[in-house]
Amino acid sequence: EAQLVESGGGLVQAGGSLRLSCAASGFTFADATIGWFRQAPGKEREGVSCITNSDGNSYYVDSVKGRFTISSDNAKNTVYLQMNSLEPEDTAVYYCAATTLVDAGPLIFFYDMDYWGKGTLVTVSS
Repeated sequence: EAQLVESGGGLVQAGGSLRLSCAASGFTFADATIGWFRQAPGKEREGVSCITNSDGNSYYVDSVKGRFTISSDNAKNTVYLQMNSLEPEDTAVYYCAATTLVDAGPLIFFYDMDYWGKGTLVTVSS
């Protein structure tokens, strides 16, 4: 059974950093593209970043470029999202999701992903 488990969320002050982890199992991790999404209270879910594990190609939405870094450890079947210079607007539940059919890029955020984690809460105080 495929599974994605997020961890690393928490409460941080504006300007601080967090590193989220997405541990995957039950599918061929090296063939997958992993995306990070977030959903703030009262808002729709939005894409944040994604990475194709086979070649390391990654993509970021404009609002996090230069602040967030996505990386993948194929040996550990884990994708990380390093978040620096956090802003209150980054407060959300962060989810990771996986697909083996689409490469990293803006279109993946509109794709029906194959697997989803349950999310981890990030709260940035001002």
